[in-house]
Amino acid sequence: MSDFNNSLFNDWSREKVLITGGAGFIGSNLARKIVDLGGEVTIVDSLIPEYGGNLFNLNGYESKLKINFSDIRDKFSMEYLLKNKSIIFNLAGQTSHLDSMTDPNTDLEINCIAQLSLLESCRKVNPSARIIFASTRQIYGKPRYLPVNEVHNINPVDINGIHKHASELYHKLYSNVYDLSTCTLRLTNTIGPRMRIKDARQTFLGIWIKNLIIGKPIEVWGGEQLRDFNDVEDVVTALIICGKNQKLISAPYNLGSSETIKLLDLANKLIEIYGEGEIKCMEYPKVRKKIDIGDYYSCYEKFKSETGWEPIKNLEYTLKKTLNYYSENFNSYL
Repeated sequence: MSDFNNSLFNDWSREKVLITGGAGFIGSNLARKIVDLGGEVTIVDSLIPEYGGNLFNLNGYESKLKINFSDIRDKFSMEYLLKNKSIIFNLAGQTSHLDSMTDPNTDLEINCIAQLSLLESCRKVNPSARIIFASTRQIYGKPRYLPVNEVHNINPVDINGIHKHASELYHKLYSNVYDLSTCTLRLTNTIGPRMRIKDARQTFLGIWIKNLIIGKPIEVWGGEQLRDFNDVEDVVTALIICGKNQKLISAPYNLGSSETIKLLDLANKLIEIYGEGEIKCMEYPKVRKKIDIGDYYSCYEKFKSETGWEPIKNLEYTLKKTLNYYSENFNSYL
């Protein structure tokens, strides 16, 4: 990291931070880091079983932060919680692409209506707050070229991608019209400790790790497809940079990695690290094939050029760290 970015990690003692979805994968890692930096952290999480919140993610930090069990769809609760916060990390959302197709109205409520309500509440009760929104690479749809940069056309292949893009536009609009300080990060596949592993609602790698540990085959669909991955520690660093750097405009920034890997090679790498396991190669189920995006990896040069950020955790390091974490804490994630 550059000296400029290192300065953004100094003196968080004056920051009052709100993290929506703070008991989830990325939110909990971010919360722990900001507490370590001296920030005052309030977490909002509904702990709805399907959406990834897990209080074990905050193990050892319960007395160091505030936890509010609330749903971001509750505008009255959110209006109260948003007051007097200096930085808001807006991470709560419905992440399952398949769930968005089978239950589009719930996805609309969480990923659009609640996001708009949060921005409107900020406009009314806390217009000076810095707001960081976590979006997704899914909005691009099937890439026309690789790596995908921010000028790539937007063509979502599922309801989740449509709603996430709408939320991006809400954040940009409230910045342009109401002068709210917003910034959007488009995340690629984020992996690491505290991610959901009991199903594939958050990431396919989670269910791969679960199956590996319980002795079931890893099911690999479309094994020749290329993907990139970011360690959650690198993503937390990017979020912190955005939170502190008011000069970053609302326009979206990709995260990503220069390290790409085929899914089949990734499965073999997991087995090599773990020391045992087997792979079952399968065709995509029809319901998933229609919303699959094929090969994907991101160009993050825009964010790097403006902030100095780049991923520093390589994939093998992250896989080893993640497997060790779940080998030790497996039962807390079932």
